Amino acid sequence: MSNVHVIDHPLVQHKLTLMRRKDASTNSFRRLLNELSMLMAYEVTRDMPMQDIEVETPLETMTSKVIDGKKLVLVSILRAGNGILEGMLSVVPGARVGHIGLYRDPKTLTAVEYYFKMPSEMQDRDIIVVDPMLATGNSAIAAVERMKELNPKSIKFVCLLACPEGVKNLQTSHPDVPIYTAAIDRELNSHGYILPGLGDAGDRIFGTK
Repeated sequence: MSNVHVIDHPLVQHKLTLMRRKDASTNSFRRLLNELSMLMAYEVTRDMPMQDIEVETPLETMTSKVIDGKKLVLVSILRAGNGILEGMLSVVPGARVGHIGLYRDPKTLTAVEYYFKMPSEMQDRDIIVVDPMLATGNSAIAAVERMKELNPKSIKFVCLLACPEGVKNLQTSHPDVPIYTAAIDRELNSHGYILPGLGDAGDRIFGTK
């Protein structure tokens, strides 16, 4: 579990609790996810490389730090990943954005790809894959496998909630990929939902059934 990071900041945990409530409206759920994603982005990008540049302030010239290297890429696992994407882009507005469409086969629970669109020149970029729920881990595993085909500099996986089964599966398949989450819940049920969880994140973000 050394590569698993639970972001236990009080603000993160407070907002997560409000999101779990079954009577939280779509508007409230979406707003809280946006705020929570911004807070998580702060932690996930903590180790980004820096470089010194010379800048002119209104009073004098100085040396100061900026982020080094190619632009960060945020990769959303459709459709629920877009709920995290917006908040993270508020913090890192210069990031490039990619999308991968994966749906879970209801019988086998395996991930099936239906869409894939990434920025150009993915080599040597740092990638953050986002999806609110790490349940079975199948979608995350498939997404990370596709990212590795592009030879990026690094890959991280960010989710709102995880469960022991999903964490184990992702770590077994990709032990080199750090996992960042706001909480690791008790278990996965027979239908592939996290318990106690917060329900279907995609439906709650977009107000669908």
